[in-house]
Amino acid sequence: MNQHPHVNPAPEEDNDDEMVGTLLSRRRALRLLGFGGGAVALAAGSVLAQRTPPPGGQGMGTGGTSAGTSGATSLPGCVVRPAQTEGPYFIDEKLNRSDIRKDSKSGKVSAGLPLTLDFVVSKVTVGSCTPRRRVLIDVWQCDASGVYSDVSGNTDDFLRGSQVTNAQGKASFTTIYPGWYTGRAVHIHFKLRPLDASGKPTGEFTSQLFFPEAVTDAAHAVAPYKSKGKRNTLNSTDGIYRNGGSQLLLNLTGNPQKGYRATFDVGLNIG
Repeated sequence: MNQHPHVNPAPEEDNDDEMVGTLLSRRRALRLLGFGGGAVALAAGSVLAQRTPPPGGQGMGTGGTSAGTSGATSLPGCVVRPAQTEGPYFIDEKLNRSDIRKDSKSGKVSAGLPLTLDFVVSKVTVGSCTPRRRVLIDVWQCDASGVYSDVSGNTDDFLRGSQVTNAQGKASFTTIYPGWYTGRAVHIHFKLRPLDASGKPTGEFTSQLFFPEAVTDAAHAVAPYKSKGKRNTLNSTDGIYRNGGSQLLLNLTGNPQKGYRATFDVGLNIG
C-alpha cells in the first residue's frame, strides 16, 4: 500500500494568501437585490462578489443565514458570500464521488474526524432563492497532517472529489475535519461550475470554507490531529479569512467523539 509523504506544503508554493474578490456592504447588497428605497433590480449575472477578472462570467457568493439587523430588511438565505483565491493546490481530477476520504490508487482512507458537508446551491432572484441543479461542485483540502494530495511529489488523490447538484440544488460530501499547515487557518476549498446540457462548464465561482476556532480547538485536541501540535495561524490572523471569511464560516453540529456535519447555502447567478 502506498504511503503519501507527510511533508507540509512548501511556503514558496503556497499562494493561498493572495487577496481576491470584492465584498459588498450589506446596504449595497440589499439595493442590488431590490430591497428598500431606490432599489436596483437584480439582473442575471449581477455581481455581489467576484474574482478578478471573472472567469467565464460574473460570480455571486451568498450566505446561509439572514443578515438582518434591528429595523432592517433581511437578505434572503442564499445571499452574500465572497469569492476567494483558488490557491496552488486545485487539480481537476474529475473524481465523481461523494466520499472523498479514500485514495483511489492505494485504498488508504485518510484518518480524521468524519465531516459531512452538504451544499445547497440556489439562483438568486429579487427577494428569493430557487434551487439550482446541474452545478458541478469540487472540494479539496489537506489531511489531518496538513498535506494535500497530488502535489509536492505525491500522486495520491485523497480528499478531493466532485458532485453535481440534484433538482433540489443539493450535493453532499463525506470528508474529514481538515488539519492545518503553516500560514493558513483551517479551511476547505470549493469551486462551483454550472453545466450546460452537454456537461460543459459555463462559468466558475471559487472560494473557501472556514471553521469556528472553538470547534477546531476541540477537534484538534484528539488523534490524529493532536500529534501535529497547536496551529500557528488563526482565523483572525489569516489574510484570506480577513477578506470576508466571516461569511464563509461553517455552522457545525456534532462533537470530537462522533464527528461533525455542516450545511452551506450559496447563491450562484453565473452560467
